[in-house]
Amino acid sequence: MRIDILTCLPELLVSPFSHSIVKRAQDKRLAEIQVHDLRQHAINKHGQIDDYVFGGGAGMVLRVEPIAAWIDELQAQRPYDAIIYLTPDGETLRQPLANRLSLFRNIIMLCGHYKGIDERIRQTYITHEISVGDYVLSGGELGAAILVDAVVRLLPGVLGNEESALSDSFQDDLLAPPVYTRPAEWRGQAVPEILLSGNTPKIEEWRHEQALARTQARRPDLLS
Repeated sequence: MRIDILTCLPELLVSPFSHSIVKRAQDKRLAEIQVHDLRQHAINKHGQIDDYVFGGGAGMVLRVEPIAAWIDELQAQRPYDAIIYLTPDGETLRQPLANRLSLFRNIIMLCGHYKGIDERIRQTYITHEISVGDYVLSGGELGAAILVDAVVRLLPGVLGNEESALSDSFQDDLLAPPVYTRPAEWRGQAVPEILLSGNTPKIEEWRHEQALARTQARRPDLLS
C-alpha cells in the first residue's frame, strides 16, 4: 500500500511513522508512506497557502491551488483508490471502515488546517471524508496518523501473528475480553483457572462470554 499525505505541517508526522508497527510495515516494504508539504505549491514566494473566508468570519481557509496542484501531480503518477479528507464532519472512523480501506492499494490523505479547506476541493477531488471522533483538533495531521496506524496494521504480513488483528476490539462488534500474563498470582489476585486449563474450546467460550459482558457494560450501543 502507498499512502500520500498532504499537510502544511509535515514535521508533525515524522515521529508517528518512525516507530513500532508502522515503521515495521515500511521496513518490510508492505507500506510506503510519503508526506508532502503543501507549501511546496504555495501561491507566492512567501509560502502562502491560505486566505480569508469569503463572507467574513474568524479564521483562515486553505486555498484550492496548492491542494489541487499536489493531487494533480500525484494522480499523474498512479491511480488512487481513495482521496481522503480528515475533517470533524466526516464519517466517524470505525473498525469496518479501517478494514475496507486496508484493501486499497493507493491512498491520498489531505489534512485540513485552520478553518478547513475550500469547499470546491471537496466537491472536485475528495472520495471519502473521515473523522476520528466528535471533537476538534488543530489540524488533520494527528487524525491522519491515527488512520494510517489503524489501516496499516491490517495489511497481511505486518503483524507477527495475523490472527491478532482479527481478535481486536470492534472486529466482531464486541470489545476485547480481559487478558492476563505471568505471574499467575500477583498480590493475592489469581489468573482465572480456565485460562490455565489448556482446554481451548472452553477458553474461547469464556473469552466470548467476557467480551459480551464487557461490551454490555461499557458499550451497549455496539450490541444493537
